Amino acid sequence: MTDDDAADALPWRPPWVRAAKAGWPVASSVLVAVLQVAGTAAAARHQAGRVPLDALAYVLLLLGPALLVFRLRRPVAVVAGTTVVTVAYLLAGYAYGPVFVSLVVAVCSAVQQGHRRAAWVAAGAFYTAHLLTSFVLPDGWVRGTAAGLNGFQELGVAAWLLLVLAVAEILRFRRERMEAVRAAAEEARRRRADEERLRMARELHDILAHSISLIHLQAGVALELLDARPEQAREALTTIKAASKEALGEVRQVLGTLRGPDAAAPRSPAPGLARLDELVAQARQAGLAVAVRVEGRARPLPAGLDLTAFRVVQEAFTNVLRHSVARRADVLLRWTSDGLTVQIDDPGPAGRGEPGGSGSGLTGMRERLAAVGGTLEAGPRDGGFRVRARLPVER
Repeated sequence: MTDDDAADALPWRPPWVRAAKAGWPVASSVLVAVLQVAGTAAAARHQAGRVPLDALAYVLLLLGPALLVFRLRRPVAVVAGTTVVTVAYLLAGYAYGPVFVSLVVAVCSAVQQGHRRAAWVAAGAFYTAHLLTSFVLPDGWVRGTAAGLNGFQELGVAAWLLLVLAVAEILRFRRERMEAVRAAAEEARRRRADEERLRMARELHDILAHSISLIHLQAGVALELLDARPEQAREALTTIKAASKEALGEVRQVLGTLRGPDAAAPRSPAPGLARLDELVAQARQAGLAVAVRVEGRARPLPAGLDLTAFRVVQEAFTNVLRHSVARRADVLLRWTSDGLTVQIDDPGPAGRGEPGGSGSGLTGMRERLAAVGGTLEAGPRDGGFRVRARLPVER
């Protein structure tokens, strides 16, 4: 990807926002220049032992802020350049003042952009030059006097430099922390979106797989009986109409979640064990003999568990219609103190296709149960096939 393509991929911003962002380095450098020139000129009036400000002094005072214009593009070069300019100002013997502001800004900017070593080296180089100027270099090598510098003042300069570096490091840590929080929030948002898409895909698969299988079976029956037994063909078509209407309603309910809380309320109750009788009646209309047995004391289920139990039975019926010759399913709901077991037995034998159901149907059931902390066992048993789901239910 080229730079132009990367720029086109960025979100649109108003021109004045882009201009303000691009002009901030220049505007801030101008402010630093005004502060250094005006502040140093005012401070020089009270420092009789230092060299008066001349043209070279003003050039040095303006050169540091001028370098700051490029601090976002060349942070290492800028922090090195401002260090050289500040040291040159000290060696020239000019009056003390806010000449160090440009160095402070350059150090903080370098640390913020990840060039910590360059910032610490620049601060160390400046302090070393300050010590040499104050205590090591002969008097003839430095213009002006040292203004009575002593060890306590040097400790103050060292503390000042350490404070600047500490503040820069704190700002860097805060910036990295904010970026990490934003990245984590974006990752969580993408993960929630992926989970929601997967949940909707499972819902649509379970709804459509069951309904289309039922419609396909009844359409075949209607075609076979259309001429010989038109009344039974009518019953098959009636079943097709009811199944398609039910499927459309559930699909509309699932897709309605995309519209948010303002979507219209569903016209039918949410699928759950309370609608198990409807599912059983629909399966019987498709020619499936269904027997339902309940053990233990039933109790209300949370919405997620209730929907999961319903979808397990629905998918099991779909597999029986698709893969079994027996056209029979035995459903067992076993309520225990710690949960609910949903078991569907198909006596077999298997017809067309794989009886093991290695497709997406059983995979979707496993994912559903894993999402609510349950488990699924599915496999051949006594010539047929058994699906057993365990759902944890709190008292």
